[in-house]
Amino acid sequence: MTKPHAGPSPEEIKEKRDLEEALEEGLEETFPGSDPVNVTQPAPSRGDGHVKRSD
Repeated sequence: MTKPHAGPSPEEIKEKRDLEEALEEGLEETFPGSDPVNVTQPAPSRGDGHVKRSD
């Protein structure tokens, strides 16, 4: 017999809520716009070699 699936952990709930808030903020800041919202920072291109990023 298998155990019933446990609900998401508090950490998973917080992570999902934080992601949803980040997406909502991105939508609000870019509205109206035609480009989709991207929560992640893209990898630097070759031309960005001289730019220092802080994560």
